[in-house]
Amino acid sequence: MSGNGQEAPHLRRVLTLSDLVIYGIILIQPVAPMALFGFANRDSMGHAVTAILCAMIAIIFTAISYGRMANRYPAAGSAYTYVGRGLHPLLGFLAGFTMFLDYLIVPVICTLYSGIAANHLLPFVPTRAWFFLFAAGFTWLNLKGIKATARVNIVLVIGMSMVVFWYMGAAIWHIWHGTGFNSLFTTEPFYHSSTFNWTVIFRGTALAALTYIGFDGLTTLSEEVENPRRNILLAAVLTCLITGVWSGIQIYLAQVAVPWSEWEGFLRNMAVKFGPENALDKAMIGIGNLVGGHALEEAIALTLLVATIGSGVTGMTGGSRILYGMGRDRVLPRWFFAHLSASTGVPSYNLLLIGALSLLGANVLTYDKCAHLINFGAFIAFMLVNMASIREYFFRAEKKSIGSFFKNFLPPAVGFLACLTIWKNLPPQTFIVGGSWLAVGVIYLAVRTRFFREKLEVQDVF
Repeated sequence: MSGNGQEAPHLRRVLTLSDLVIYGIILIQPVAPMALFGFANRDSMGHAVTAILCAMIAIIFTAISYGRMANRYPAAGSAYTYVGRGLHPLLGFLAGFTMFLDYLIVPVICTLYSGIAANHLLPFVPTRAWFFLFAAGFTWLNLKGIKATARVNIVLVIGMSMVVFWYMGAAIWHIWHGTGFNSLFTTEPFYHSSTFNWTVIFRGTALAALTYIGFDGLTTLSEEVENPRRNILLAAVLTCLITGVWSGIQIYLAQVAVPWSEWEGFLRNMAVKFGPENALDKAMIGIGNLVGGHALEEAIALTLLVATIGSGVTGMTGGSRILYGMGRDRVLPRWFFAHLSASTGVPSYNLLLIGALSLLGANVLTYDKCAHLINFGAFIAFMLVNMASIREYFFRAEKKSIGSFFKNFLPPAVGFLACLTIWKNLPPQTFIVGGSWLAVGVIYLAVRTRFFREKLEVQDVF
C-alpha cells in the first residue's frame, strides 16, 4: 500500500492464454514470411520452406527454455530477468541491453515502413508527417493500457488471416488449374537436388529465422498474465509452432507457383514492374498478382502495412517492459524506468521514451541499416536463456538422472547450438554494428558497478 492508503500502481494480470498467443503472433506478424520470401528463396537457392522449418525447430527449443524460465521467474523483463537470475546479474543486463536494441528497432522500422507506405497511398501528406503520426499512434495505443492493446491485436489477426487465406485459396486454385492437382504435392520446395547443400540451407535459415523474431516478447508480459507459470510456456511454444506451420504453407505454395527453374524469369518480370531494387522485396506481392490478380496484389500490400503497424505497437509494448524490469532492479534509474501510470498500470515514461526514439530513428536511419541489427541481439539473448535454463534446471537440481538429462539438459542444449549456428551465419556488418551497441552496454555497466566492484540490485517479485 502507498502512504495515502491507496494501492500503489502495479502491472495487472488481465491477459489470458489466447491473448498471449495472439500478442505473440502479432509481434511476429502472420504475414512475416511474405516480406522475407524473395531474399530467403535467393539465399537458400530454392529451399525457403526448408529454411523456415529449420528455423522453427531451433526457435521451439528456445521457446521451451523461455517458458520454463518464466515458470521459475514470472516477472517482467524477459531475457534480462531469466539470464540475470539463472546465470549472473551482469550477464542479465547484457542480455537485456542487446534485446532492447531489437525492441527499439522494431518500432523504428515499423515507423519507417508505415510512413513510406502511407505516403505512397496518400502522397499529399509528407513522409515525415506520417512518421510523427505513426510513432505517436503506437505510443498512444500502448498508453491506453495492455488490455486495449490486446483488443487491437485480435482485430489485426483476423484481418491479416483473411488475406492469407485468400492468398492460399488463390494459389491452390492457380496451381491446380495450371499444372494439375498432383502438382500441389511435391518435395521440390524442400529438396532441390541440383542446388541443395547445407551451406545454402544455413544461409537461408539465418534470414528465415527473422520470421520468428519477437516470440519472446510475450514473456515480457509475465506480470500481466493469468497463471503465468503455465501460460507463458504454452504460449511461447504454441506461437512458434503456429507461426512455423502457417509460414511454411505460405512459402510452400509460393515455391510451387513459381518453382526454382522459373525463379530468374520471375525476378526479371518483377524488376521491370517494380524496379530492380524492389524485385526481391515485393516477390510475394508479385506472386499475389500471379495467382489472384490485381485485387490480391493490393490486398497483400495493404496487409503488409497493417502487419507493420501491429508489430510497431507490440514491439513498443515489449521494449517498455524490458526497461521496466531493469529500472525496478535499479540497473537503470528507478524513478524513470520503473514508473507505472496510476490509471492504466503501464510503464508510461518508457513508452514515451521509445516513442520519441522511434520518431528520431525514423528520421535519421534507413530501413536497411535497422534490419541488419535485428538478429544480432535476439540470438545472443536466445543463447544466454538456453544456458540459463540448463543451469537452473539441471546443474542446480539436487538430483541428476538420465531422465533429467533428457528433460532439463538436452532441449536447451539443442536450442543453444541451433541458435549459435544461425547467429554465426549472419552477415559480417551485423557483428560490427551490433558489437558496437554491446560495447556501449559493457561501458555503461562498468561505470554503473564501479568497474564491476559493486553488485547489481535484484528485486524478487515472484
